[in-house]
Amino acid sequence: MLIDAHCHLDFSAFDDDREAVFARAREAGVGHFVVPGTTRAAWDAVLALGRRDDVSACLGLHPYFMDRHGEADVEALARALDAQPEVVALGECGIDARFADSLDAQWRLFDAQVRLAKARHLPLVIHCVQCNDTLTKRLRQLAPPAGGLIHAFSGSPEQARAFLDLGFVLGLGGATTFPRAKRLHRAVAALPDDGYLLETDSPDMPLCGFQGQRNEPARIADIAERVAGLRDQTMAAIAEHSTTNARRLFGLADGPSS
Repeated sequence: MLIDAHCHLDFSAFDDDREAVFARAREAGVGHFVVPGTTRAAWDAVLALGRRDDVSACLGLHPYFMDRHGEADVEALARALDAQPEVVALGECGIDARFADSLDAQWRLFDAQVRLAKARHLPLVIHCVQCNDTLTKRLRQLAPPAGGLIHAFSGSPEQARAFLDLGFVLGLGGATTFPRAKRLHRAVAALPDDGYLLETDSPDMPLCGFQGQRNEPARIADIAERVAGLRDQTMAAIAEHSTTNARRLFGLADGPSS
């Protein structure tokens, strides 16, 4: 069995055919889906999906949507986490350095969410764009005890090792399928077997050859195949390791791994 460790199946892009998307994923060998929250307004839809046996929910405040977050949202997140013990992680939170005008506010929001995760011993699901080294330093200072997932990792082998040393695993997705991503390919090849998860970020981050199309969890099988090639391992090994790692990080129930 494969697990899509990061997919936004609550997004409106799936409103017309969500059940068909689940069906195609199952046909491709995907048996479980982790859906992160992005804004307070989206949490109800994420939690509704989380009532499915094959979906686990996360709640967080995403840095891409800073204009949608209000002053009361961190307190609302704390209450939601306490009221929903089935939530498996805090996320999607993080830093997106492409948006320099909101960077200070992003760091304040990120720090507040890390404190919430620490108090509840929840792993973090972290969005990190153009700030791997700075984020590593901040995580070293904040020392979240339950680690988490560095979503959509695209950095160097050295940056990968820094995150692993802090107790995080790396999310490998569509970026691994692009031939020009040589630095990322070196990082993927060097990862330990317990250092990564597979993810699509559906409906975003399409794979090479599918640019401009909606991404969906069935593509995890293609990502697994690419990762297997980069690591000179079998598809069965990639499925086993990535599924075991996802279960460990998110506290998911054991089940068949292939």
